[in-house]
Amino acid sequence: MRRTPLSIAFVIRDPLPPIRADVLTLFGAEMPQYGIGTDLVGQVGGEAAAGGWSAGAVHPVGSLKHKLASVLSPFWDALGLARAWRRAPLDCIQVRDKIASGLVGRAAAAVLGLPFVYWMSFPIVEGFEVRRDEIGRRGRGLRWLAHAARAALSRYVIYRLVLPGARHIFVQSDAMADWLAAKGFNRARMTAVPMGVDANLFRRASVTPSTDPRLDGRRVIVYLGRIAQSRKSDFLLDVVEALRERQPDILLVIAGDAPSADEMEWMRSSISKRGLDSHVLLTGWLPQQAALGYAVRAEVGLSPIPRGALFDVSSPTKLVEYLALGIPSVANDIPDQRLVTAQSAAGLCAPMEAGAFRDAVLELLGNPTMASQFAARGPAWVRTHRTYTVLAEKVAAAYDQILPDRPC
Repeated sequence: MRRTPLSIAFVIRDPLPPIRADVLTLFGAEMPQYGIGTDLVGQVGGEAAAGGWSAGAVHPVGSLKHKLASVLSPFWDALGLARAWRRAPLDCIQVRDKIASGLVGRAAAAVLGLPFVYWMSFPIVEGFEVRRDEIGRRGRGLRWLAHAARAALSRYVIYRLVLPGARHIFVQSDAMADWLAAKGFNRARMTAVPMGVDANLFRRASVTPSTDPRLDGRRVIVYLGRIAQSRKSDFLLDVVEALRERQPDILLVIAGDAPSADEMEWMRSSISKRGLDSHVLLTGWLPQQAALGYAVRAEVGLSPIPRGALFDVSSPTKLVEYLALGIPSVANDIPDQRLVTAQSAAGLCAPMEAGAFRDAVLELLGNPTMASQFAARGPAWVRTHRTYTVLAEKVAAAYDQILPDRPC
């Protein structure tokens, strides 16, 4: 336990109020246990109702729904940091997944004589480059030029100006740490903090199973999470097509929404065109407990994540959620999922190919002994390795090393 309290100003990319567990639970509930308070800085724009933030203060400046939000957010964040500084003495400025605001945070830390820390949960620059290339395949006009300029400038700012000035870099996975180390950043200045779960929310005994009659008499498999073309979500339909030939009573529940109405319509039409309406239940957005109610009715959880620069360094939440709920799972072989399935012995790992996923699902459906063993191992492994209570201890230990105690 730290001897004197510390206060962090944390600039985040996601909308305020926060809903992500790695902010809401990790910094809102767990870090105060170690004497570390957090002032959040960012823009409003989420659909969540405003709630209390007992870990510190919230400084919302600007809105993500503003048409110039991407241009104005660094200026808004600078104002938010000024408000945080005026409220109480700070011990650190930390920026998460923002590039221009990362530069603002580094400059502000230098002016105030504070350590600067960067939290990278996603390779934003590489995401910009993927978007640039997608547009380029349709022609290189002014729109492509704007995205190309954004990607090039962002690459220079983050890798030449922001990260070199960070006293420490928190990353999403060991794979991301290795990836940054290959770019020349000191591996010793990084701490990998994978995605975890709130142990109180993800207890099977506390979840009320769904009573949806469409699940009755079916072999139910589930996918919890967002639908998107960039995530190749139609792969789920490939798996169902492959499964229904051998398991006619299969039903895939997709408990999640899409980032836009167009993406949701794409998924609905894909289901219809393939004639899978009786084998796929697309729920759309659900409150968390309702989504978990569908999940615990499933015999197998699916976690296919496309391989590539964007997702190979990620730490998906859904696989850990399945294990916490005692759901035997099939996940593909991105590094973090390969690690989780190997260490937990509570899931099968397969390449992201329809035949491979089909065979793994059928193995679990046809082997009740294996499935029950997996179901028993998952929650115990998650409690030991991937709850935010466990992860908080790791994060607090990192802050003990990189942030000095404030004099009394």
